[in-house]
Order: sequence, then C-alpha cells, then structure tokens
Amino acid sequence: MSAVSAPFGLRPAFHPSGLDRAQALAGGISSGFSSNIYKGQPVAYGVAGNSGTNGTIQPATAGSAWVGAFAGVQWTDTTGRSRVSNYWPANTAYTAGTCTAYFYNDSNIVYEIQANGSMTQSSIGGEYNFSSDIANGSSTTGLSSCTLNASSAVANGSQGQMRVVDLAPYVDNAWGDAYTIVRVVCAYSQFFGSFTAVV
Repeated sequence: MSAVSAPFGLRPAFHPSGLDRAQALAGGISSGFSSNIYKGQPVAYGVAGNSGTNGTIQPATAGSAWVGAFAGVQWTDTTGRSRVSNYWPANTAYTAGTCTAYFYNDSNIVYEIQANGSMTQSSIGGEYNFSSDIANGSSTTGLSSCTLNASSAVANGSQGQMRVVDLAPYVDNAWGDAYTIVRVVCAYSQFFGSFTAVV
C-alpha cells in the first residue's frame, strides 16, 4: 500500500503512440536562472513580460498553466567543464550557447504522480491542482517532491491543472491508500486556449 509519502514529481508512464520522448531545447534555461528545477517538476514556458525568461522554461506555479515535466539539463560551465544533471542548480552560469534543457511537453503524455493524501476511484475524470510543494525537491537525488493536492478537486466548470485518468498499477498501490499514486494528464496547458502566461 502507498502508506508512505515518497513523492517523485511527474513521471511519464506512457504515450498513446508508444513514444514519450523529451524535447531538447537549446538555451532552454537562462544562464544564472535563480531557481532550482528538479527532475519531474512541472514546467512552463517563460513569456514576454517575465524579464529574462522569454523562450526558455521555468518552474510552473500552483494554479498556473504548464506544459510538462522537467527531465534534465546539460551545459558547459564557465571553467569549460561539461556538465550533465537531472536537475538545474539555481544560479548556475554557463558558457553562452552550451545549455540544452530536456523536458516532456506532449499534451498526450500520461504521467504518474503521488497525491499528498488519499484518493478514491471516484476521482477519475476529476481535475486537481499541484500542492504547495510544487517548487520543492532534493539537490541530492535531483528529484522533485511535487505532489497532487488530494483536497483540491475543482468544481464543474472550473479549471484544474491536471486530470486524473487512472490508478498507477503497482502491487503496493490501491485506491484509498494514504498517499495514492495516480495517473494524470495535463488539463491546463499553455498550448491551448488563451492561457499562455506563466503567472
């Protein structure tokens, strides 16, 4: 049973086509960007009006539109050393033209995520938001500690960040467990409608 809180952020489970490749975005994170971005953390495109982030990715925020999940980054540091990491360390500077950020951004990808509470089968089809730990993670493992907010089910006609589509099929995971792991899709995407801003 999922009785222990052990979040891992968003983990791609599958894509209907069988392909769930991450996009490689050259210059995808601004040099010196001041926030950690952890593997599995929800990310969004920076847009005009957010100084220094246009054309790059950055952490999504609770309640905002997002595009997918961070997968890792590579760059050459200012000493000329090549670096590869599953998370972006805050305030890292790199040699111009050497950074490539990897993230999943296909709206059809189905992710797994642990809830911060118990979920029942009646949650299927419902929309939920990320919890307040959306920006947290471990600089040791590089993994996001983002969870689905189990108490954030949105009312009909309102907008949630993700839609629950199934239970993650593990022998130690069941509906009603204390920290249920569910499968979700992006319900509040920057790719559709008028919701393009990060904040």
